[in-house]
Formats: sequence, structure tokens, C-alpha cells
Amino acid sequence: MTKYIKRSIETTLEMAARQFPAVVLTGPRQAGKTTLLKHLFGGQYKYISLEPPDVRASATTDPRGFLNLYSPPVIFDEIQYAPELLFYIKEKIDEDRSRYGQYILTGSQNILLLQHVTETLAGRAAMLRLLPLSYLEISNAPDYPFVWENKHPSLPISIEDFWKMTLRGGYPELTEDQSKPTTLWHGSYIQTYLERDVRSIRQIGDLSQFQIFLKSVAARSGQIFHISDVAKEIGVAVNTIKAWLSILEATYQILILRPFFSNSNKRLIKSPKIYLTDVGTLCYLMGLKDIDHLIAGPMAGAIAETFIVTEIYKRISNQGVEPQIYFWRTSTGTEVDLLVENQGKRIPIEIKSTSTPKPPMALEITTFQEDQKMNASHGYVIHLGDITLPLAPNVTALPFSSL
Repeated sequence: MTKYIKRSIETTLEMAARQFPAVVLTGPRQAGKTTLLKHLFGGQYKYISLEPPDVRASATTDPRGFLNLYSPPVIFDEIQYAPELLFYIKEKIDEDRSRYGQYILTGSQNILLLQHVTETLAGRAAMLRLLPLSYLEISNAPDYPFVWENKHPSLPISIEDFWKMTLRGGYPELTEDQSKPTTLWHGSYIQTYLERDVRSIRQIGDLSQFQIFLKSVAARSGQIFHISDVAKEIGVAVNTIKAWLSILEATYQILILRPFFSNSNKRLIKSPKIYLTDVGTLCYLMGLKDIDHLIAGPMAGAIAETFIVTEIYKRISNQGVEPQIYFWRTSTGTEVDLLVENQGKRIPIEIKSTSTPKPPMALEITTFQEDQKMNASHGYVIHLGDITLPLAPNVTALPFSSL
């Protein structure tokens, strides 16, 4: 029997079911939404998947009859296959707004689902997001706080294990069964994603061209993203690239990190940075299959940055909060990889794929702190080694495992 991996979002999810008539759990395909819900609520809730065509047809042909057949409490999986059902779920909820936890809905397409939920279930549903496993979940320590919230011992991890975890990625199936071949799994995942998710959102005649686009985005993970460069590289219009980017964001394949602006004397970059939400997918799209190839290649730094940025994003998101994270870059090239909003302050973070932190690595952080003064918090240089070290008066080098 497959061992269940405890998820960081469990407490938030259970609390939402006690406080709202409906809960909507979104996230990419294979992130573990169904497994999580069956584990937490399987004893009390009926479970219905709307993916099979016959079930979908029943839900759309006679929605009231369908909901009478499956009365609350009930889990409707993959609600994007029958979005019309949301109007009738609203009708059912309004019959007794004081009854919480009536419906739990899942979906893997953010744009369409959020549009329908906003139109129909505003004020009635809690919206939560489940992404692939975080490092803490993989390490069976899902509830550790951030170091800046409450210092705790690090979870020891060798550099070799870090890169192994990077190649494999965070999808639960690959963590639960270490014998599964990583490259084959990710290849099948991408194919299923293209055939099901991409085509259901936008009719793309040539999926092979979209796959080339996906690889082009992966090659720019952790970098300033210039849409015109990608359009020129692939040979399609800028508006097409914008539409395709919205598909990747809607299906949780990318995280778009926007630049931070404030009253600053410095000229700042306005283009965003883009990260793939799963480093295993990133490594697969870049053709990386072994640690030596990965470490020696030009993508090592970007992949480490992608891992750590998405790790922080997942951990904030798992608390039921929309992550307020940015990057800061001036027109002269000074850059802080990540800014995390926390209690009115901004925590500056630099990410290094080294195990030997040195004082010069704190320079960009101290530049930001001087520029922002009252709004900047203590900063961190996150690295892959095992030492905690002060690098400047308000900057600490911190092992990734202590984050």
C-alpha cells in the first residue's frame, strides 16, 4: 500500500471546511488533490469525479437532479469539466448558508474555474491552491515554520540529495515510488498535460509548436522574461506568446514573479521573471538526466533558484494566503532574487547554488536595505551548504535546509 504523504495545507483545508459552505481546491494535474481530500474527508464525504464522460453528461444534462442524487457533504473532483454545475451548487448552498463544508470542489484550470467561482460562489467558497510537494513535505516535516517566524533546527540534506530531489521534482507519485523512472514519468506527464489541459483551454492546432514554446520558457526559468525574444525565437506573434503564457499560468505550470516598485531613486526593471512550478519538469524539459550533467551545466544556478523560490511560494500558499513575493532589479543590473512581504516589511533573499557563502554575496541585499531603509527587513543568502553565518550587519547566510 502506498504511504500517504502529509501535506502542509491540511490544517488550512480543514479549517476552511468548517468556516465556508464550499471549498475550492485548485492546482496542477497530479499534485495530489484527490489523494489529500480522500485522506482528510473520505470518511464523511461522498466522492464524485466529473472527468468520466457519462458522469459529466449527467451533471450537465440535469444538474438539479444530479445534485439531489449526490447530496452534501460531497467532493466533486475536476469541476472544470462541468462548470455549469456551480450555478446550481450556489442554489443549494443558499438554501442553508449556515451549513458549512457542504461541497468540496477541485480543479486544475485556474482561469476558467476562478471566473465561474467568482461569478457564482463569491462569499460562499474558500479558494485554496495545492502545488507539488515542498521540500518539507518530502522530508515528512510539513509544519515547520519559516526561520524568520520561529527559528528551528535545520532538516539535514546533502548537496547530492538536493540535486537528486531537484531532478525528480515534487509530484507525489515520484516521491511515493522511488522506483518509477523519472524521465519516462515527466515525459508522460507533459504529453497528458498538452492533450488534456492545453487543448481544453485553447484550440491549438500544432501542439508540437506549443511544446517548443514550453521548452523556451523552461530555458528562461529564473531570468527576466522578454516576450518579444521568445516570439522571435519561435516565430509566432507576441500576442500568441501572451496567450500561451496565460495557459501555463492558468494550469499552474509557471509562477510569474513581478518586479517590486516603490519610491526609489533607482531606475527599475519592469519585465517579470518566470519560474516553472516543478523543478523536475524543468530538468526534464532541459534534457537533464543525471546529477553530474546538471551541476556542470549552465542551468544549475537557475534551477537552484527555481527550487527555492517555488519552495517559499508553496509554503506561504499552503497557509491559505496569496504569496506577496517579488524581485528587485535596477537598470544597472543590481538584483535581489526575492522579496517576501512579512508583517509590513520586505525580506530580501539572495539564492546561491554554492555551499560556501562569502560576504560579497550580501552586497545586493545591503544595497536594497539602504535604498528601502524603513521597509527592508533582515536579509538572507540561501545556499546549499550546512553553515549559518553572518555576512553583514543585517544579512545572514542560511542553509536551504534551515529555511
